[in-house]
Amino acid sequence: MSLTTALTPLLETARGPASAVAAVRGTERAVLCRGPVGEGDRFETGSLTKTFTALLLAELAARGEVRYGDRADRYLPFRLPGPPLTLLHLATHTSGLPRLPPGLLSRAVRSGWLTNPYAGFSEDDLLASLRRAPLRHRPGSRVHYSNFGGGLLGHVLARAAGGTGGDYAALLAERVTGPLGLRDTDCDPNRPQLMGHWHGRSRPALLMPGLAAAGAVRSSARDLLGVLTLLLHPDTAPDPVLRTALTEVQRPRLSVPRTGSRLCLVWNLRPRPDGALVHHSGGTRGFTAFAGFLPASGTGLVALTNTAPTPLAPFVQSAYGALCGLGSTPAGRMWTARV
Repeated sequence: MSLTTALTPLLETARGPASAVAAVRGTERAVLCRGPVGEGDRFETGSLTKTFTALLLAELAARGEVRYGDRADRYLPFRLPGPPLTLLHLATHTSGLPRLPPGLLSRAVRSGWLTNPYAGFSEDDLLASLRRAPLRHRPGSRVHYSNFGGGLLGHVLARAAGGTGGDYAALLAERVTGPLGLRDTDCDPNRPQLMGHWHGRSRPALLMPGLAAAGAVRSSARDLLGVLTLLLHPDTAPDPVLRTALTEVQRPRLSVPRTGSRLCLVWNLRPRPDGALVHHSGGTRGFTAFAGFLPASGTGLVALTNTAPTPLAPFVQSAYGALCGLGSTPAGRMWTARV
């Protein structure tokens, strides 16, 4: 079955006014769009941002600028009490930090929970929340998905590279998206992007000044397919540091109890009889995104639509199933489609 034939049913499941799906399988490549969108148009990617943050972590580690076992507070202006919380804990959702920073919800209710919930939460707020955040468990002992931890990781990496926490976007451009030639990918809400929708209503561009590394990246089907192609073939990256980083982000770091799944650096990995399936998803108030790849068969798939996720994430689940089908493996249900 051709990629176009395989992707068409997935494109038809998308609810947004504009959608794009793309896939690579060996030497085949296909991008399909529906609505007023092209392969270079930008979507908000939500938590797919964290996969870029993981690549940035691996890039700094490959250069020797950080180590995965470094305490996060080594690069902060204050010491965190309690057991060590490391960069690896942040990148594997085992930090013990809550899903959202303390104080964010109350601030969002005042500033626009239904429109732009993160807009009023700054880098200073991030650090203030960290000082008073109770850990849900000892770092490293349990998996608990955390946007707080993802945002903090980007803040820490920017400081580790000699900047301030607010320099995450610039550092990502300098170390990752620029060298990889991803011209549609950045955190800039002012560059042209598609209009998002939630319950049929248009939404303003997402603003995340304090948690950019957790969800602020915008990208296109073209760029995301390029990233998956590089993950499938790290040796084609433009320099040795990024080749190492692309390999490191997909190396399993821990097993997730009761699921059979594993966690890499941010990426979820599901072992399968004919090879691993690596995936992540994301969502904002106006967009849904999925990316996944099967290293053994050289297959990758991207699915993007400009409407917010709905309960049970049917578009994400359909994308996961389509990827399984492209890799000629039984689909089954994905583990934890996080947004």
